[in-house]
Amino acid sequence: MNNLSSAMQNVASPTLSDLRRSLAEAALRTGPAATGRVGFGAAEIDAALSGGLERAALHEIYAAGAADVAAATGFALGLALRAVQGEAAGSERPILWARQDFVDAETGRLHAPGLNELGLDPARLLLVRARDAEGVLRAGAEGARCPALGAVLIEPWGEPRAFDLTASRRLSLAAEGSGVPVLLLRVAAAEAPSAARTRWQVRALASRALEANAPGVPAFALRLLRQRGGAAEREWRVEWDRDRRTFAERSLFDRSDRLASRTDHAAPLSRPLVPLSGDGQVAADGRDSGLRRVG
Repeated sequence: MNNLSSAMQNVASPTLSDLRRSLAEAALRTGPAATGRVGFGAAEIDAALSGGLERAALHEIYAAGAADVAAATGFALGLALRAVQGEAAGSERPILWARQDFVDAETGRLHAPGLNELGLDPARLLLVRARDAEGVLRAGAEGARCPALGAVLIEPWGEPRAFDLTASRRLSLAAEGSGVPVLLLRVAAAEAPSAARTRWQVRALASRALEANAPGVPAFALRLLRQRGGAAEREWRVEWDRDRRTFAERSLFDRSDRLASRTDHAAPLSRPLVPLSGDGQVAADGRDSGLRRVG
């Protein structure tokens, strides 16, 4: 399971054995685990986090809605890439990604060229796919205990019963013991108590077009929902720079953001109107209310 194409298999006992063997081999090829914090590269965010995310900790990332799953995934991957930043080319620690099959069915499988566009060489990814949340959490826990990894991404679907406060504490303790940042990507889930050091909500932003109207870089609206021992409820808008592997703050007064906010709200109507049912029914008592369907 040393690359994206060969690692797409379901978690069962033999696969967990394969994962343990892969992690043991990785441990032989790497030195001591990195220490310190994982900075964003954006001064204001890093200052609010006292230098960045604590490396040896569990962090939660929530998609604000169904349309924001890809954005939350991209943000989590950006943090994972920041965690391995600074190592010599070709010797970066691998990233373990434990993903539930249902996420693939609902949002699509990971695409190697797309990962490469974000700055991740697919050969540095250990991908484990599991049929259920229990398998995802078992694989993630195995990785969280391995100091040879650069980061661990765990992506179950929804709100599995297997993930409770006790399970989150186990992941947190494993991260503290290994020094590896564990990023729990929550898809189709509501906030719940956990042992996470920080909790983030991510919403997609429209990218700013480049020259010749080429697609711009990924952009995210971030909201820090929780920071243990620190201030929370802070918001930022950032962009991901693939070449530099860093987040850059985006001004609230960017022209593209003003245009987006302008189109988010329809112009006021000249008279009161309400939507009617698809068959054009009027009031239940048969009287015409004088209101007409629009749109």
